[in-house]
Amino acid sequence: MARRRRHTPEQIVRKLREADRLLGEGAVIADVARRLEVSEQTFHRWRNQYGGLKADDVKRLKALEVENARLKRIVADKELEIDALREISRTKW
Repeated sequence: MARRRRHTPEQIVRKLREADRLLGEGAVIADVARRLEVSEQTFHRWRNQYGGLKADDVKRLKALEVENARLKRIVADKELEIDALREISRTKW
């Protein structure tokens, strides 16, 4: 069984550029995926997710995803505080 690897977004974009070059030369998707050392399914998923992006775009996307996750945590914490305060105010009166 092949060992799973995590690729950075920059590596993915680089591999997709290489794949485009190989496909332009007439290679078949199965051969391209094998050359990139990923499954065809992974290749198609990467293509859908990172298709037209450049390395800078991917870095920006990742930064936005991290920021979004942080903001979601903040909102969730505030909602918990609000619920707790509502519960306290209900029991006091």
